[in-house]
Amino acid sequence: MEWQQFLLENWHVKFVAVVLIVAAWIDGRQLRVPNWITFPMVLSGLVYGIATGGWAGLSASAWGMCVGLLCLLPLYAVGGMGAGDVKLMAGMGAWLGAAITWHAFVVSVVVGAVMAVVMVAASGRWRHHYGQFLMIWNEWVMIRNPRKLAEIAAERKPRMALLPYGIPICIGSIGYFAYAGLI
Repeated sequence: MEWQQFLLENWHVKFVAVVLIVAAWIDGRQLRVPNWITFPMVLSGLVYGIATGGWAGLSASAWGMCVGLLCLLPLYAVGGMGAGDVKLMAGMGAWLGAAITWHAFVVSVVVGAVMAVVMVAASGRWRHHYGQFLMIWNEWVMIRNPRKLAEIAAERKPRMALLPYGIPICIGSIGYFAYAGLI
């Protein structure tokens, strides 16, 4: 009986956590988060919002979705992230609202930074990656045109060590959910 109560309490957060785990698994294997996960997550989150809170619930879900989009959209616009990662955050926002999505995003950024440092350390190519970082930073400062930056990033992508960002989103978000007592 206790496990049933556990499953039902904050079931929507647990549902999002399961979706994040599936998305991270796929992203880790394929370097993409597929639309068959992200679109239903966004749409069902909006439906959940209206079902649980009427128009106010829909408004809260839509605002959460926007926060999720806005967290990662700038990086996507310049080619630094895949669209699936952005839509995954939007889906989380639709289900959990703006505040939880923002906090989960902040923790995910820290997790992503740590994972990137570990990846660089494991490769043993500190100078190479530092040089790439400086080159990208210089492009962002000098060019400032998102379309041109995206073209440069797309050209460089096959030669880069890529971090499947669905994994830090998953780890950071679930970590935040646990810290906040949501799961």
